[in-house]
Amino acid sequence: MQSQKQFKRRFSFEFFPPKTDQGKEKLQVVRDQLSEVNPDFFSVTFGAGGSTRDRTVDTVLSLHRQGISTAPHLSCVGSTRESIAELLDLYKEHEIERIVALRGDMPSGMGAAGELRYANELVSFIREHSGDAFNIEVAAYPEFHPQARSAEEDLKNFARKVEAGANSAITQYFFNVDSYFYFIDRLEKMGITIPVVPGIMPIVNFSSLTRFSEMCGAEIPRWIRKQLEAYGDDSVSIRKFGEELLTEMCGKLLDAGAPGLHFYTLNQTEPSISIWKNLGLGQRDKIAF
Repeated sequence: MQSQKQFKRRFSFEFFPPKTDQGKEKLQVVRDQLSEVNPDFFSVTFGAGGSTRDRTVDTVLSLHRQGISTAPHLSCVGSTRESIAELLDLYKEHEIERIVALRGDMPSGMGAAGELRYANELVSFIREHSGDAFNIEVAAYPEFHPQARSAEEDLKNFARKVEAGANSAITQYFFNVDSYFYFIDRLEKMGITIPVVPGIMPIVNFSSLTRFSEMCGAEIPRWIRKQLEAYGDDSVSIRKFGEELLTEMCGKLLDAGAPGLHFYTLNQTEPSISIWKNLGLGQRDKIAF
């Protein structure tokens, strides 16, 4: 973890673009509450195949205008170079400084991936089109991408994204801290030393967590799964257990030198902010990164 200790910590919260006016109002409340702790940035997801493109853009620009740096997710699946270039120009015009560059998921029924097939190709295209206008974040998979042919191939894929121009990375969520430490150790041996920030998924609903984890390949350790199963429909106990578990996990990550935390908020305040407060992070000064 020596390579990660050299970086200043940064903290961020992720949202998804709301579908309804009610959802927009709720997100505004969540945004106001989370902005009180002065995160380094918010990020906004991009639906499979660009299915939320317009809503993502609207959410990003709305949040960004309100004073917290906001990073749009951008995926290449189902997109053309022209459409990606239009988004890059728009974000540059509005002084967006950070982009989360992803391959993205293939929507059901879509026959072709698009002109750019992989995240490293998207990163290369962003650099070719926009130079150094953006800090580029990419995804990292401590437990390896669910579609990777092997662990070694997955590490090589990550290296390709770094070689293409990625500045830093955010991991898929995980519940086994050893997987993160091992992943960083493997990167260090490959000479890769960009910041890799752990992604944190608060536990609020067992069935939703199970569904998400099956889709993205995140392992729920057996002892955690059994404990959550034991609570049944007791949502209060599930949330309390999840808060205690993730507070301890985040503490271990930060103590060992992880360069920050990225919370997958699911457009909720309380689960993430409770962990934040338990860690004693308080109201932070922004960090230039």
